[in-house]
Amino acid sequence: MERIDEQIRALREEINRHNYAYYVLSSPTISDYDFDHLLKELEALEAQHPELITPDSPTQRVGADRTEGFAQVAHRYPMLSLGNTYSYEEVDSFYERVKKDLGGKPFAIAAELKYDGLSISLIYEDGILVRAVTRGDGQVGDDVTANVRTIRSIPLRLQGEGYPRELEVRGEILLPFSEFDRINAERSEAGLPLFANPRNAASGTLKQLDPAIVASRRLDAFFYYVPAQPDMPDSHYERLMQCKAWGLKVSHAIELCHSLSEVHHFLDHWDEARHSAPVATDGVVLKVDSITEQEELGYTSKTPRWAIAYKFQAEQVKTTLLSVDFQVGRTGAVTPVANLEAVPISGTIVRRASLHNADFITTLDLHLGDQVFVEKGGEIIPKIVGVAKEERQQGAEPVIFPTQCPSCSTPLQRNEGEAAYYCPNQSACPPQQTARIEHFCGRKAADIRLGEETISLLFELDLVHSIADLYRLRVENLLTLPGFKERSATKLLDSITASKDRPFSALLFGLGIRFVGETVAKTLVQHYRSIEELAKASLEELTTIPDIGKVIAQSLVDYFALESNRHFILELEELGLPLRRTAQEEPSPVTSHEFISGRTFVISGVFTEHSREEYKAMIESYGGKISSSISSKTDFVLAGANMGPAKLEKATSLGITLLSETDFLAHLHATQVTSTEAPTPAPVQEERDEPRLLFD
Repeated sequence: MERIDEQIRALREEINRHNYAYYVLSSPTISDYDFDHLLKELEALEAQHPELITPDSPTQRVGADRTEGFAQVAHRYPMLSLGNTYSYEEVDSFYERVKKDLGGKPFAIAAELKYDGLSISLIYEDGILVRAVTRGDGQVGDDVTANVRTIRSIPLRLQGEGYPRELEVRGEILLPFSEFDRINAERSEAGLPLFANPRNAASGTLKQLDPAIVASRRLDAFFYYVPAQPDMPDSHYERLMQCKAWGLKVSHAIELCHSLSEVHHFLDHWDEARHSAPVATDGVVLKVDSITEQEELGYTSKTPRWAIAYKFQAEQVKTTLLSVDFQVGRTGAVTPVANLEAVPISGTIVRRASLHNADFITTLDLHLGDQVFVEKGGEIIPKIVGVAKEERQQGAEPVIFPTQCPSCSTPLQRNEGEAAYYCPNQSACPPQQTARIEHFCGRKAADIRLGEETISLLFELDLVHSIADLYRLRVENLLTLPGFKERSATKLLDSITASKDRPFSALLFGLGIRFVGETVAKTLVQHYRSIEELAKASLEELTTIPDIGKVIAQSLVDYFALESNRHFILELEELGLPLRRTAQEEPSPVTSHEFISGRTFVISGVFTEHSREEYKAMIESYGGKISSSISSKTDFVLAGANMGPAKLEKATSLGITLLSETDFLAHLHATQVTSTEAPTPAPVQEERDEPRLLFD
């Protein structure tokens, strides 16, 4: 048995070496035939000795079973987005700002090509890949480990030694142009809709429930960031070189720049060289190289201050405008979409482009058959930016925006001050209804596992016409749909039933009230216990709530003023949807702290007892406020080691008290705290001729 064990181990090591040479180094060391022979030899030995199979074996990349869905996993460290710029002037401003905040001391910028794919976080434990999670909303993502294991350029086991016991590394999942073209050619032959671009194809592939399909599409990946890990080098560039040594695929398009002119040279080079890249790119990421300096520079609420993404200028081509479709969205807004003669832009074939609204069409003076200039904004979304009017054919027909809904023929309306035209027939316009149902079923709303195609089919078969109809579905209804069996029908109904236990804020967001997004819904639920209370709120009362402006407040008032909406809410409640706060959504009592409450803090530097995020949470939990910059309104600066000289100088000049970590913790524990009820806005009394909503 020991001899077999050694034979299997040797085969795995040899296969992993060939995999790394082929998929990461792009330098094959063996023929496909010989590689397949080695893999079959290993498969045969493992079949004879299944007790010797390990999760990191090359034979285990593709699992045998489909998954029923993806579990959601919280990121240990948030996956933040980057601030974008499209000009060298803004790059210069970023560089000078970093220079100033670091007190003028020398610093390096790591410049690297920005790949246009799907962000991913990999977790390795003792060198073994144990989890792969998508970016999601930056806080929580989907566990796609089974699918990521099929990507040959991603090692199941790190090579070499010296890697941390637990390592998180972040990167981008991509679909090479050659694979994108191959897949679309196959889909075209099969009569299937084509993928719009490699990014959409990569995203759709990674969300497949069958890992075998993912494996067949030959995704690739590049890695560009390692969070935390204080024992690794302080240099971001050196960390990536370590990752490369451990077998992770790191871009060759990365360079350390020690001056602004070197940054410009890197941008100039890749603005041209990107056109020959085998995968989609959309810019360059510039990062301060030192991890210590990154911590010193800190973060805004959404982006790091030590990094910026420079986006390449969009590529522009000329093609023919064939026709214009007018699409009706969830809110009733009618959006014109141009159908174009197919043309390649930035590595993809473009056939459609956005025309935005009626004013845009009028400004361009568009006619059918026009030669139009098309760009891909941010390398992703095609848009028409101009017309070659001198090439217009005599007698060309102008593009005229419709006056009636293209779906239900209801006269369109345009609200004062808005560019869009709307179909007001919310209750009976088919595309509005299906889009509203799809929105309600979304993961951040009711979280009902129902896709766009199934919703359209339910609508066409007269099984569902509104959100309320979802709660009337029965197994026998679903069994009439193609591909539905007893098990899948039951799982869908279980998902619909489970939605009744979703947070009130999620269901409120799912209703699709204009301007009430996920964040606004959470804010409203902190102030109103139920849909009944919210429906009775006046415009004046709503605008007293932080972050609820007049536009949002008016939209809420208008929504609940409609009798059809009032009946719809009653219908949902009668079907068992509670539409009131859950226990988890009850506002936490505000803890008053004599030293912290009502005061504004700026946190700067590196700390030993707690992280910056932990100190931020402490201050906010005691009623304090966090500011990202020092001003005359700042009360204290919590100053850790390596505080930026610029911040120190400004705090000193304004006479602001600097607190060391020890000072702050001493104040925290020495001062009395008291708990009070969470504040709620005082209702504004108004006279009404009749109640806006009756829930009796």
